[in-house]
Amino acid sequence: MKDKSGTLKNLFNKLNKPIGSQKQDKNVNPPQVATNNSDSLINQTAQEIMSSTDTSKKTTIPKKRYKYKIINAVGKKENGTFEAESAEELRNFLLLQEYQVLEIKERSSSDIDINIGNKLKVEDLSFMLTQLSTYIKAGIPLVDSVRILAKQAKKPTIKKSYYTLVYELLRGQNLSDAMAEQGNFYPKLLINMIKTAEMTGDLPSILDDMSDYYTTMDQTRKQMISAMIYPTVVLTVAIGVLVFMLVYLVPQFAAMFEQQGNDLPPITKFVMNLSNFTVNNALPIIISVVLFIIIFIILFKKVQKFREAVQVILMHLPVIKNIIIYNEMANFTNTFASLINHGVFITDSMEILSKITNNEVYKRIINKSLEYLARGDTISTAFKGEWAVPIVAYEMIVTGESTGQLGEMLEKVGKYFQMMHKSVIDRLKSLIEPMMILMLGGIVGIILLSIIQPMFAMYDNVQ
Repeated sequence: MKDKSGTLKNLFNKLNKPIGSQKQDKNVNPPQVATNNSDSLINQTAQEIMSSTDTSKKTTIPKKRYKYKIINAVGKKENGTFEAESAEELRNFLLLQEYQVLEIKERSSSDIDINIGNKLKVEDLSFMLTQLSTYIKAGIPLVDSVRILAKQAKKPTIKKSYYTLVYELLRGQNLSDAMAEQGNFYPKLLINMIKTAEMTGDLPSILDDMSDYYTTMDQTRKQMISAMIYPTVVLTVAIGVLVFMLVYLVPQFAAMFEQQGNDLPPITKFVMNLSNFTVNNALPIIISVVLFIIIFIILFKKVQKFREAVQVILMHLPVIKNIIIYNEMANFTNTFASLINHGVFITDSMEILSKITNNEVYKRIINKSLEYLARGDTISTAFKGEWAVPIVAYEMIVTGESTGQLGEMLEKVGKYFQMMHKSVIDRLKSLIEPMMILMLGGIVGIILLSIIQPMFAMYDNVQ
């Protein structure tokens, strides 16, 4: 078996380009990779690299972290970080990307890194899959397709991720394994679907399906954000107006009313007491609110029982329950249909679904269905009687199982719940505006009424 750390060096040597040391690179203009006549040689040699790597016997060499300085294709200097087995291998890799290498040195643990641990945004993911499918359909090899994506990327984290994929592909890794090594940057569903495509040889088709899937998810997310922008703004304004009136306006009138010594209406006493409490305890109130939000977020993320309780409560609130249930069912059925239609076993599909959903209610239902499948029962048996599974979905799943067309039925269910979710969001947007206006008007009206009533009483006394 060939030494994996020298693979990229061999590739670069085939291009008849000398490799200098780090010390020489700092003082001498480093060589560049030819771009006109070497593309076919690069592709051919890349295939040799992948075929010469025995993945069943190779030993994993721990990667080291390096930082580098290069001159890119347009003549600008760039700094970056990368993980590689050796500085020489990283140098050869950077030269292969048509960069001039100025410096490579190992990073210390205190150096700030471009974090790949964050998740790739849905809109970026959809664009990536569409472009990657287009390049592969045009006959461009996979490694070159990912290299093109890396050169097009603007965000440093995405660019580094794509170049890491190129590096791993040249070393003989599968695309799914290369993605999995980057933690949570790529969704688990996508990794499993690409792994299926690598076994069936139908990568472009799955990339197109996944692109459509994530595009739909992105549209749904944007609909939710659009629906919440207006009430959030109005609620913020309402809280600001309330605080201003209680802290600044009401105390001025309260001092005037106390000088008159008249008996005040109950609503005025209530507002004045609320104003005094707010003014005297402003700092403790702010600290309490901030602590409550922080504790709530921590518990929701870390404590499974607490997260499930909150989700159950939300899923029983009017209007809110339909938004959550329709969205979860649309995601579940669309994902399930995509997995089944591409040849993934039902048990494997359910395991994947249990890992990608964040709703504990549906995670429990999916885990229960796995137990039923292990006993030889059907999925519909596990879903029967579950309050979080609408009757329409249950009946369609039963029909799909009985006719042997479960994937097709799940697609229809997914489209139905997508339509229902969009309809609920549109109705919510039309209802929220008058409701928020009424709420804001009611708050301001109560405070103004508490001020106006004693003023009229004072006027009557003067008369």
